[in-house]
Amino acid sequence: IMARSLVLTGGPKKAAKTVASAGKAARFYPADDVQVPKKSRHAKVAPKTRASISAGSVVILLAGRFRGKRVVVLKVLASGLLLVSGPFKVNGVPLKRVNQAYVIATSTKVDVSKVTVPASIDDAYFKNTSKTNGKNEEEFFDTDRKAAVVSDTRKADQKSVDAALLKAISGTPMLKEYLSARFSLTKNDKPHEMQ
Repeated sequence: IMARSLVLTGGPKKAAKTVASAGKAARFYPADDVQVPKKSRHAKVAPKTRASISAGSVVILLAGRFRGKRVVVLKVLASGLLLVSGPFKVNGVPLKRVNQAYVIATSTKVDVSKVTVPASIDDAYFKNTSKTNGKNEEEFFDTDRKAAVVSDTRKADQKSVDAALLKAISGTPMLKEYLSARFSLTKNDKPHEMQ
């Protein structure tokens, strides 16, 4: 009787574990259902890229800090996200990943065949390395927090990609001005008729 009462007083999760480990039919059923996460049988597959977006396409960013900026697509990453660059010297947009749902593709193309993107630039390259997750109250309200510092490797990668990209852009007249101009709509603009 003593051993049985120990199993019952352990709570529903512990009771479920002890029954499962014993391999017998359950004599005690927990009052509340113990939630078990469902196993997904779907493999994570990167989404298909739109036909209007390819390497060299000029796209307009719709969300985030750089919304309204025109950027050049360099390649599609393994996760399905787009690797884009401003270039940084033209409109201040660094190398970044963008979801294709948050861009408008334009008919303008840039020849990026001579732009070599380093193999190290992939999804892991953009992973956040800061350890703080903001769950600690002192960290959240900390006023003398250090500003984010861009690493030297990122700066070097940005310079190498931008140098080749600026050469490609300078070959087309008015393209540099087009990329530096911000996209906006006025009262009589019809976005569905734009190219």
